[in-house]
Amino acid sequence: MTTDLSDYAIIKEGEAEILMHAKNQVFYNKTQVNNRDISIAVLRAFIEKRKEEHEARLSKKTKTAPKVSEKDASNSVVEEVSNESDIIDEKTNGDCGVAAEISQEEPCSISEEPNKVTEGKGQVELKPPRVLEALSASGLRALRYAREVEGIGQVVALDNDKVSVEACRRNIKFNGSVACSKVESHLADARVHMLTHPKEFDVVDLDPYGSPSVFLDSAVQSVVDGGLLMCTATDMAVLCGGNGEVCYSKYGSYPLRGKYCHEMALRILLACIESHANRYKRYIVPVLSVQMDFYVRVFVRIYSSASAMKNTPLKLSYVYQCIGCDSFHLQPIGRTVAKNSSVRYLPGFGPVVPQECNDCGKKFNMGGPIWSAPIHDQEWVTSILSDVKSMKERYPAYDRISAVLTTISEELPDVPLFLSLHNLCATLKCTSPSAVIFRSAVINAGYRISGTHVNPLGLKSDAPMDVIWDIMRCWVKNHPVKPQPPDQSGTVILAKEPVLQANFARAVASLSKAQTKKVARFLPNPERHWGPKLRAGRQITSKHISLLGPDAVNGVLNHEEDEEHNAKRQKIEDHPTPN
Repeated sequence: MTTDLSDYAIIKEGEAEILMHAKNQVFYNKTQVNNRDISIAVLRAFIEKRKEEHEARLSKKTKTAPKVSEKDASNSVVEEVSNESDIIDEKTNGDCGVAAEISQEEPCSISEEPNKVTEGKGQVELKPPRVLEALSASGLRALRYAREVEGIGQVVALDNDKVSVEACRRNIKFNGSVACSKVESHLADARVHMLTHPKEFDVVDLDPYGSPSVFLDSAVQSVVDGGLLMCTATDMAVLCGGNGEVCYSKYGSYPLRGKYCHEMALRILLACIESHANRYKRYIVPVLSVQMDFYVRVFVRIYSSASAMKNTPLKLSYVYQCIGCDSFHLQPIGRTVAKNSSVRYLPGFGPVVPQECNDCGKKFNMGGPIWSAPIHDQEWVTSILSDVKSMKERYPAYDRISAVLTTISEELPDVPLFLSLHNLCATLKCTSPSAVIFRSAVINAGYRISGTHVNPLGLKSDAPMDVIWDIMRCWVKNHPVKPQPPDQSGTVILAKEPVLQANFARAVASLSKAQTKKVARFLPNPERHWGPKLRAGRQITSKHISLLGPDAVNGVLNHEEDEEHNAKRQKIEDHPTPN
């Protein structure tokens, strides 16, 4: 069946091109170029890391291989059978596709040349990673993976919409032989497909319209040991506290509406993925977690280990947030006690806060649990950023993703959530110190502080809240405020004398390396109405002007009116009314 190209517009992104029908029957979102670019950067880093780990395993096996002589050939049989079972276990666990097939019908060859198995068949080549794009729509993401990521294997693109699958297959043919050989499209329910292909994919990409929660249980089962799960959530209103009860039903965590709500959204998603993985004796290791535009995107590696899974309560915490001054405190779910050579896992100590806030006397809201362990692997971030800079011409959204990665590389990795300097000043009704002055005061007090990629005004610090308020009290003494009602939180805070005398002298580390070099870290949107578009197939009406812009909406409506008018005219010409 031939395709009339006059009915389609060609959209090019990176090295891939797709045919978009004039009626836009299949969902395409220009904004997601940032998402696709950063996914390609992470995928490239994963393939390199995977090769390094494979080579390290092989070198380790080579070093530990026993030297066999004729007199202990019988012992070598036992050792080689053990090595054989290890390799088969690797295949069973799906360790990034590493597998070796050893015939059980050749015991003589094993005993005669034991080292040949380890050095020959044991050192099999690493198979290219298999990628599953669970919700492919037009297939643009799968096509970019196939055409732009070196060393990638088969890319399986799924969708449960017939029109989308037809469009995806059409786009695969349109992109030539490389796409045809690497990308395959199927009409299937992603959840069923992942459940029926356990530990089969090295990479699973989930990018749904809305919440990914219904896909997580099957996704964590379909990834091989050491594989990569890439997951997007666009339901930010739910994750950021707009509908707390809905968030709890979908993610098993209650959100708080603090200034840090977007980072909390990241940590809620990570805690949810960990919860699903734990049901199958698996756990996650985040390598990169990003909040940008209108969504959160996390990249986690998944491993199987019943013993390592016991550490999960140490990585989760509840959050107590004061309703008056927005001070927050974290309550870890679990703790460990070391006794001789063993480790006991016990419930966490609590409560970490009294009934009323020590700073302003107000009550606390409680949210969580959230992922309170690091959400980035700084080694990965540095590697990804270096790779992006080395081939910036291959990333259409280079400016944006390099800015985000630069900011992430300077974040404090072990500090959950962040403060808002403007929010602190709003509580006290005072003028705001510059970020450099405030950073200097924290550093001079002996604590660490950094920015955050989530909010240009956010500051991460390991300083406790009483130190933060002491610094602000000292600032207000030099910059007095008007008297406030006695029941205000700011009045209660300022009524106390500071224990710490803040030093506002300029500190050397008050500016990050990126700020010193004047590297852009937060960029404006490239155009108006930059954000989520409508779900595929939804009718466009005048109420969507805020999302799409008046020109786009009016253009679509006028196009539909013209089509309707032409259809009526054709009907009249075909069936003229009798005189």
